[in-house]
Formats: sequence, C-alpha cells, structure tokens
Amino acid sequence: MGDRPSDGSSTSLLHSSLLEDAFGSEFTTKTVIHSYKRSFNGFVVDLTEEEAQKIAGMNSVVSVFLNEKKRLHTTKTWDFMGFSQQVERASLESDVIIGILDSGIWPESESFDDRGLGPPPSKWKGSCKVAAAANFTCNNKIIGGKYYRRDGIFDTNDIISPRDNDGHGTHIASIAAGKLVDGASLYGFGLGTARGGVPYARIAVYKVCWSDGCLAADILAAFDDAISDGVDIISISVGGLAASDYFSDPIAIGAFHAMKEGVLTVTSAGNEGPERSSISNVSPWSLSVAASTIDRKFFTKVKLGNSQIYEGTSINTFDLKKKMYPLIYGGDAPNSTTSSGSISSLCLLDSLDRNLVKGKIVLCDAPIIGRGPLFAGAAGMVTREFGANDYAELLALPGSFLDIVDGNKIFQYINTTRSPAATIFKSNEANDTLAPYVVSFSSRGPNPITPDILKPDISAPGVNILAAWSPISPVSSVEGDKRFLKFNMLSGTSMASPHVSAAAAYVKSFHPTWSPSAIKSALMTTATPMSSGINLDSEFAYGSGNLNPTTAVNPGLLYDSEEADYIKFLCGQGYGTRFLQFVTKDNAACSKATNGTVWDLNYPSFALYTSPWKNISQTFNRTVTSVGSPMSVYRAKVTAPAGPLKIQVNPDTLSFTSLGQKLPFVLTIEGKTDKAIVSASLEWDDGVHKVRSPIIVYISIS
Repeated sequence: MGDRPSDGSSTSLLHSSLLEDAFGSEFTTKTVIHSYKRSFNGFVVDLTEEEAQKIAGMNSVVSVFLNEKKRLHTTKTWDFMGFSQQVERASLESDVIIGILDSGIWPESESFDDRGLGPPPSKWKGSCKVAAAANFTCNNKIIGGKYYRRDGIFDTNDIISPRDNDGHGTHIASIAAGKLVDGASLYGFGLGTARGGVPYARIAVYKVCWSDGCLAADILAAFDDAISDGVDIISISVGGLAASDYFSDPIAIGAFHAMKEGVLTVTSAGNEGPERSSISNVSPWSLSVAASTIDRKFFTKVKLGNSQIYEGTSINTFDLKKKMYPLIYGGDAPNSTTSSGSISSLCLLDSLDRNLVKGKIVLCDAPIIGRGPLFAGAAGMVTREFGANDYAELLALPGSFLDIVDGNKIFQYINTTRSPAATIFKSNEANDTLAPYVVSFSSRGPNPITPDILKPDISAPGVNILAAWSPISPVSSVEGDKRFLKFNMLSGTSMASPHVSAAAAYVKSFHPTWSPSAIKSALMTTATPMSSGINLDSEFAYGSGNLNPTTAVNPGLLYDSEEADYIKFLCGQGYGTRFLQFVTKDNAACSKATNGTVWDLNYPSFALYTSPWKNISQTFNRTVTSVGSPMSVYRAKVTAPAGPLKIQVNPDTLSFTSLGQKLPFVLTIEGKTDKAIVSASLEWDDGVHKVRSPIIVYISIS
C-alpha cells in the first residue's frame, strides 16, 4: 500500500491498468471496488487466491492481503490518574481533532453537546455528508461523520449512516473527548460526572465496524480520508486475533501513512491475554495500549438455600429482592435436539432445555454473559470460573462469576440437596487497593513481529469504564436484554486506547508542532512505573507503565523519530529498496550505509531477545532532544537486579545548552542470563524531570 502518485495521474486509471497488465483481455471481468487515492495508493478487488498470487508477484505491487474482518477490542478514571477537572488546559485544545475509527457515534448524547464551541478549525477539510433520510447531523463537537462498507453487504440491524447502533464507538469517543455530564451512572453504579480527557477537542467519526465486524478495506478507506481531512490523532480500538506483517496489516499501513503526515495513531493491544505474544497491534510507528484497572471493583453475592453465601464478580444491576429460585446445573438440562450435557454445562445459546431451566438459576461451567440462559428463560446464572477473576462483566440477567472452589461447592450442593435453591444479590461497589495493575484479558507481548521492539507501549484504564452509550443498544449487548441507557460500563483494551488518544491530544494542544513519535515519547517516558510483583509478565503486560497525562506535557527529553528512521528500521528488517520505494513513493533506498538495526531505532524503550546463557554484548544507539530547560544537565540512573547482566550508559551525563538541542548516548547490555524476563530501567534526571525508559531482556517469546 504505497504513496499516492506524485505526478497527478489518476489512481483509478493506474489500478485498471495494473489489472489489465495482470490478466490481459480478461481484466474486464475484474471490477475495482474501491480506490484509495487521498493519502495513499491502493485498491480493493475481488480475486481468487491464484489471481492474488499473480498480482502479488508484479513489480509495482507492495502487498496483497485479504479483506479480512477485524474485531472491536471492547469516570472516575481521569481523577484516578491525577488528571482532575482543574488541570491546566491549552487554548488550542479546541483546535485538536481526534479521528475515531469505530462503530460510529450517537450524536444526540449529552457527551457531544457543542455548546461553548466555535466553528471547526480552519485546517479541517472533512465533511459530514450524510443523506437526509439517515437522520444524522454533525455539530461543532462532532465535526465529521462518514461510514464505509465497500462490499455493500449490511445486516438488518445495521444503520447505514455514521450513527452507532452498537454503542462501542460512542463509548470510545466520549472517553477521549466527551463533554462533562453530571449525574451519569449505570443504574447508580459509578455515579458522578462523566467526562473525556480533552472535552474541548473535536471529534471526526469514521464508521468502519458493523454487526459482523470491521473489514480491512473499510479501515484503509477511513485512514485515507482521516489523514486527508486533517485529523491530529487517530484512535482505533480494533484488531485481529494475531499480529500480522507490517504491510499485510491495514492498521499498520494506515498508521504508517498517518505518521508521514504528522498524525499519531493510537491502537488497542487486544483482548487475547494473558497468553504471551497475543498482542495484535505492534507497528513501531503507532502507540499500542494495554488495559489496567482503576480503584473500583464490583462483587456480587450468591446465597444458597442452606444459608451459605459466596462472593463472585459481575456487574449485576438486577434486584431479586432476596427471593429464592430453584437452582439447576446446566449439564443436567441439555436441549436434547441440539446438545449434550457436556455442551449444556457451558450454557451456550440453544444448548439448554427451556422446560427444565425456565424460572431457575443455572450453574454454568463457562464465563458467559448470559445469552443462553436468558433465551432459555432462566431467572439467573452462576458460573464457576476456571480462569482469572479480576474484572466484572455486565451480564444479561442476574448473575455472578465465582471462582472454581466456590463454584464446586455450589455444584456439590446441587447434587446433595433435594430442592436446591439460590438467590443473587445486586452488586456492591468496592475499592481495589491493588490498582493499577494490568487485567488478565489484556493482550501481552513479546512482539511477535519484531521481538526487540517492546510492545505494548503503555497501559491505561480499561476496566469498569463508565462512558456514553447508544440508547438503542442493550447495555449487555445481548438481544432480549430490556435495559437501554445513555451511559454504560465496559471493560477492554478498547476502553484503554481512547484514554491515551486523549492524552496525546492533550500534549498536542500544548505542543502543536511535535511529531507523532515525540508525543509518543512524552507519554511513554512519563508513565507511572508499575509493579512486576503484581504483573508477572512485567513490561510485556504494561509496557512503559501506566498513563500519566499531567506530566506528559513537560517530559524534559524526547526520543524523536521521523519517516527516514522508520525506513532505516524497515531496511534492517529485510524490506528491500523496491518495496520501500513503492510504499513511500520517494527515493528511499536500502544499503549498508542506510540499513538500520532494530536496536538503533530511536525508540523510548529497550528490548533484547536472547538465548539462555548466551554471551550478550548489545549496544543501543539513542538520541534525545531537550524540551525542558534551556540549560540543563541530565544524569543517567540504571536500575537493574543483581546478576550476571551488566547495563551501562555512555556518556552517563548529558549537558544541554539550548532547547531543541540533540545529544546521543549508547546503552550497552553485556553478560548472560537464564531468566525468562530481566526487567530494568534507565532514568535521565536533571532534578526537575525524570525521563524513564524500561529495559527488558528475555529468553522466550511464547
């Protein structure tokens, strides 16, 4: 997916010509579904696998990849991070535009009220071109609204406009830039003032996700438009099940072209944790975000007919008034026409016998949100959880997730009692004193594409986040759930990503000329360190640490990079000159002089993948730019565990005489290790600023 033609030639004609070159007279049977021509060069076409391979082998083609579907990676948080309503704000905040690539937006939400905002900034080149019948209107808060579905295939539940019938996109947008709304809550839970991180920033909506997912072709089309429209930050909480090669991944491709135009792309890490190397968005020119907890947790008690009480987790808004209901094990109530007891024990949709389950509380062996029991007419559900139980799900009916020990006790109670019964209490809200820590579902590193680039980059709140919602979507997102609200509480790296998008916009409002990598560096090097004692995957869970927006505005030093640095990195990764020239449409060339190793990319973190007891002698070349005080002296402090690894910095003192001055240093790791992970850090300190970078040495990717 290369740059657009620089000679003014028509991209549509070029694409048709390419098909003619590939298929000769048969090219007339191939129709270009969509041409990308505003910010980069590419097109969508239906091909067989054999035809795709033929085109992929052509000299003028950078890459060919499937139009596969990506998935959505599903407010107290700002105060929890020390980012209060009274924080200093720049007058340019209302000039910052965040592009949200998601499921759309609910424009009537109070979070997107435009009172107090003037017209869009003059740099804005986008539009809100929606048919009158679509009943969607932009304002001075939501300044752009577009939707994409290149194959033209919609579900009956889809609204063919930028309007959000799912809720996810509305939630994301309000976390990032929602206005202040007093009295927001989920049936009283989380009651307070809901607000985004940059409430005066503008929002441009690019709807790429529908009821069946988010197509790669649509994601690229949205990137193409967003870059050309003039957004400052792109926030996309979408990803695949696994990481892809950089130029086979539409998000990495779009983010690369965004970077070239000075736009930072913030992505969610994914929800496939805690497995190692489960992170899906890993390009070094984007910012990947893990999900951490806040000091709010929910627990839900279950009382049995024998008066025993067990405590689990969920967000249960239902009140059964202490009424006892018959209790049954899902495995004892199989729908004989569709499932067996081993399947019905999981309580999946259509697996339960409605005649046996209706009006009863069901014990299930899988952590489901309740679609199966709800459709079978159950009064409630209890699950015995085999995995981590560190976050609360909002269920479609009364329910609680118990750990395996307590769940087994309930199972035993059912099997030893003539008429087992139970009730489920409404959830209680409590303080989580261990927060912040990275939640189990958050995807982990190491980076499966480039192991020596640490991913994720940073963590941010992504658990039990209250934000705006689409009032036509049930709060549990389960059809049949009759609860429809204007605010909802969700968990996911999807919720973490817009916190960082907002922080990036906040930094941008103070420093409008900073590059995407400069903003990224500021966020990473000022992040609050996290404990590897709580997060056993250490930096592979949380990256540089937990987001701290307040300090990011004044980081002291920056690790800055530009397109040329990423080209050198890609050369070192084995991408050839011809390939890169098609991507960049300039004279980018790979040679011994320009090939850059991964360790020389000016990244704000340090990672080294090695083998057990292998002798290590690895140098990392870095350059930092002074943005703190004109006259300053920074001293290096390396914190590392005792052992055979030795980490040194040369020089260990950097003396700056002016703002914008750049000084290089070399970090060297020597020795050997047999430990799975060795965590260390480098901190540059001038007495005012503490510029911290994580260092990680490890011996296993999986």
